[in-house]
Amino acid sequence: MPVVQPLQHLLSMKELSPVQIFQLIEKAEEMNQQRVTPSYNGRFAANLFLEPSTRTKVSFQMAQRKSGFELIDLEGHESSLTKGESLYDTLKTLESLGVELAVVRQSRTGLLQHCASNLNLSLINAGDGCGEHPTQCLLDLYTIYEQFHSFKGLRICIAGDIKHSRVARSNAAALSRLGADVQFVSRPEWQDSSIADHYISMDEAVARCDVLMLLRIQHERHTHQEDTTTYLQQYGLTKEREARMGAQSIILHPAPVNRGVEIDHDLVESGRSRIFRQMSNGVAVRMAVIDSLMKGEL
Repeated sequence: MPVVQPLQHLLSMKELSPVQIFQLIEKAEEMNQQRVTPSYNGRFAANLFLEPSTRTKVSFQMAQRKSGFELIDLEGHESSLTKGESLYDTLKTLESLGVELAVVRQSRTGLLQHCASNLNLSLINAGDGCGEHPTQCLLDLYTIYEQFHSFKGLRICIAGDIKHSRVARSNAAALSRLGADVQFVSRPEWQDSSIADHYISMDEAVARCDVLMLLRIQHERHTHQEDTTTYLQQYGLTKEREARMGAQSIILHPAPVNRGVEIDHDLVESGRSRIFRQMSNGVAVRMAVIDSLMKGEL
């Protein structure tokens, strides 16, 4: 039998088998319970965020610091990318200077796969355009698993700007492979047939779902400004719709949340919302991913 090489990078959820996903969920739980404390003292990690980020960037910083790494945080305007240097050459420079782990967010779908093929450091995709966002997907999966302890047969609806969402793309593939029943809600112009052929209404979604995952409208990826004045009533989660959800159903959102657009203001911190729990879980999940990559355990 051929020898399976451990993953050096995490760029896509397609790289992870269900066994590896559960392995990361288990390790994240150990991190959350402080049963495992990684120690990478004296080793270097770099973060290169070329698109705005709050939750992902800060939770990676927290995860790296808790793991003992020395951090190098690069903004795009501070690097030689502004002088025409390629992302690959920037990463190769960091590697040459002793960086062992790089976390990158940038706008070109698939660019990181191209860069990774000749790198010795470990690379984590923190979002690539409309491509994927694997660690966001993993923290979503962990939060769902905390609540239901299984994915098999779970009814999950992802609602919002599907076409431009790397979160939807990563979650759709992973949840289906884990045995969940995944449905989608979206405006016709934001639907994506490469993710799903069939879309349901928000009223259908709230009547059937165990997990409702809401998405932000990604105006920055649209070619023109969208009118969202009626979006909440047509496609969002109103208080009236939330009242028709099942007793055990939960609400997720990768954030940032546009209160009053995709979700009623009062529901963001309601009893069934797990939005801030997702954020909290992001630190443990990213610690688990980093530790697993560094140890060659994936």
